[in-house]
Amino acid sequence: MERHIEPSAIKGNIKAPASKSMTQRAIAAALLADGESLIHNPSYCDDSLAAMSIAVGLGARVEPQVDQLKITGSATLKESKLNCGESGLAIRMFAPIAALYSAEIIMVGANSLKKRPLFMIEEALNQLGVKCTSTGGFLPITIQGPIVGGNCVIDGSISSQLLTGLLMALPLASKNSEISVKNLKSKPYIDMTIQVLKSFGIRVDNKGYSLFTIPGNQKYVPHSYTVEADWSGGAFLLVAGAINGQLCVKGLRTDSMQSDMRILKALEDAGADIAIGEDQIEISKSELKAFEFDASESPDLFPPLVALASYCKGTSAIKGVSRLIFKESDRAKTLKEEFNKMGVKIEIKDDVMFVTGSQPHGARVESHDDHRIAMALAVASLGASGKVSLRDSQCVAKSYPCFFEDLRSLGVSVHE
Repeated sequence: MERHIEPSAIKGNIKAPASKSMTQRAIAAALLADGESLIHNPSYCDDSLAAMSIAVGLGARVEPQVDQLKITGSATLKESKLNCGESGLAIRMFAPIAALYSAEIIMVGANSLKKRPLFMIEEALNQLGVKCTSTGGFLPITIQGPIVGGNCVIDGSISSQLLTGLLMALPLASKNSEISVKNLKSKPYIDMTIQVLKSFGIRVDNKGYSLFTIPGNQKYVPHSYTVEADWSGGAFLLVAGAINGQLCVKGLRTDSMQSDMRILKALEDAGADIAIGEDQIEISKSELKAFEFDASESPDLFPPLVALASYCKGTSAIKGVSRLIFKESDRAKTLKEEFNKMGVKIEIKDDVMFVTGSQPHGARVESHDDHRIAMALAVASLGASGKVSLRDSQCVAKSYPCFFEDLRSLGVSVHE
């Protein structure tokens, strides 16, 4: 779908979307609990829907409601083929969980997920005695457990998501386990996982993010869990306010473990007019200056940071380019290509992206079917000198289905 976005000043109050990462983790935990769990304020984005479908296939009863999700856990396998959609978290988190079953399970996916390397899943599960084979390191993956626990060594330099899956599955194994992790990135996401596990009665021991010990024979306890707002989605709203608006974003917790909360530091360093309250953040258009930011632990912030830097006087430097290769698109290449169309100069040297602020102009751009690229381009359109036409904008449903509706509610002129 192609949407046309007119330069628009935004104004008003908006509630940040629910966290898809926390929703998916809570769905997995509820699946593994023996009884009924309630997930309040769930995200119903495409990635969460994929997690719900997998939970059903693995035996859970899932009942979506308007503002809550009722899940009754069960270990009775219903489907031998599980579709992860385009969710990287779903394949890496649910693969170890699928290894709890003795039946052969095939995990498949769609579109960009088929191009993302998954050899680390095969290597880790094989170390733990699970029969796991991929297709040359890619989907589909065939898994046959049961996983019984033990020791394994994994590389966390590409993603922390496999570690999340192992931390969720191994408490139900018959033996105690130890996971040694090399080069772990995105550590805050592991804190989020451990937080969810604790809520459902599971204990794991984190020793400096390099060694995790997991007692076996634990039991998940059904729980009523409230999903917090999503800093990843909220970052786009905050940047939109800084570029061309007067906005109050509600629901974002400043005590959150989400790594993308660090968008606040980038905004402050850029000189944004921002006021942080207990349950709301007010942000208004102001004169912005170049900033430096290390996004190695929060790579999902790259797209909104590039949109922000496009309006900053001078050249901003964003570190962590190496974390962008295995996303929905090669994000470094895509950001450079698409923002160049809007007249924004981007250069990449080693692990750093340099963005020179300017007056972005109207252009016809495309998302490359990457939800965060689509949102970044839409936000950058708000202060442009002309209309921006955005192809394949429907991909925002992966994480933030109501993104364009929320922009409209704030006064943005969006035409389809």
